[in-house]
Amino acid sequence: MSLRTNFLLFVVLIHAVLIVLAAQVMRTNAALFVGLEVLLLISIVLTVQLYRGFVRPFQLIAAGTEAIRSKDFSMKFVPVGQREMDQLIDVYNQMIDELRQERVTQHEKSYLLERLIQASPAGILLLNFEGQMEAVNPAAERFLGQPAGTLLGQRPANLPGEWGAALGTLREGQPQVVQLSGIQTYRAHCSHFVDRGFTRNFILLEELTQDLIRQEKQAYEKLIRMMSHEINNSIGAINSILQSFGYYTSQLRPDDQPDFQEALEVSIARNTHLANFIANFANLVRLPPPNRQPTDVHELLRGMQRLMQVQAERRNVRWHWQLVPTPLHADLDRQQLEQALLNIVKNALEAIGENGNLTIRTTLSPPALHIENDGPGILPEVQRRLFTPFFSTKRDGQGIGLTLIRDILLQHNLRFSLETQENGRTVFSIWF
Repeated sequence: MSLRTNFLLFVVLIHAVLIVLAAQVMRTNAALFVGLEVLLLISIVLTVQLYRGFVRPFQLIAAGTEAIRSKDFSMKFVPVGQREMDQLIDVYNQMIDELRQERVTQHEKSYLLERLIQASPAGILLLNFEGQMEAVNPAAERFLGQPAGTLLGQRPANLPGEWGAALGTLREGQPQVVQLSGIQTYRAHCSHFVDRGFTRNFILLEELTQDLIRQEKQAYEKLIRMMSHEINNSIGAINSILQSFGYYTSQLRPDDQPDFQEALEVSIARNTHLANFIANFANLVRLPPPNRQPTDVHELLRGMQRLMQVQAERRNVRWHWQLVPTPLHADLDRQQLEQALLNIVKNALEAIGENGNLTIRTTLSPPALHIENDGPGILPEVQRRLFTPFFSTKRDGQGIGLTLIRDILLQHNLRFSLETQENGRTVFSIWF
């Protein structure tokens, strides 16, 4: 039985005894009977007051306990004028204030952390106790190329392509570098935190693309400038001397003159070729910032077709156009983007070889351009090295074309990709 029930039974028993005693002396001793009746009334009044003073703390304790159990930290009690009771109420009110302040602080910290994660430029993958993705931020969605709805519930090892291979073997304290399509480069870290007494992991993805490209470009710009300066100075002097030798041709024997003249011409031609060779690299270094103006991409494409039509006809490559009916406008440097498109189409024609198809497709949602060819696909080992400066699969290639395309598009802050799709067609995509 509860303490209150025991108290009530004790009170009922005591007053029952008093009533029996009063009944016994009612006829024999009237004065004692009246005294017992008065005593009984006083006892009842005191018992009621004692009961109220005894039960009320329990009621307050029960109400406070229920409020804490339901996490309602807004309920407080007012003093009742009893010293012991007021001490208990004061302690309870202080505890409630501290709990409420702690909860507000935790909510504020949680909200701040959530906002920081959402706004972070680094990708964050929060894993549950089973190692599945429980939450991802917008940066992670962008890096992985999939929406959160598709990623949630997956294990990182099951992600397609390079991501799955890298994240599946990721260990805490052992960051890995992930390179996609030869241009996007990321670093993946694994760490942990404690949730309700248990350890949970999370993965942090940092994009290194821009920093690496900037450092890479600074390195080859310095090298090219130095080489260009030295080679051009030497070639100019050598060609001047060789041309001066031409005045001595008439002084030679008639039989030696043709060979001497041919040797001079070959030497001058090779020097000129070397000068043009290094000039191509120098032009890459001197790429100016884009002068952006509103530009119709469809008009640029039609101009590009006129320039490449002869090459396409020579290779018997057929054009296929799938342009949206309305103009596709973007703020671009017309001359630079035209140069990039010419290089993209030139590479596509060379990849096709002969008797192929070239498809030009645009979309408005999102605004994008796709240049597709049905030539041989890109090998996986080549895919990883695409857009690496001066890398080329051609025998006499200089690797300048894709580097120039990369730099032009990056200066325009445009997202792009070059990959062979599952249907075997290779697509260069640019998103405006």
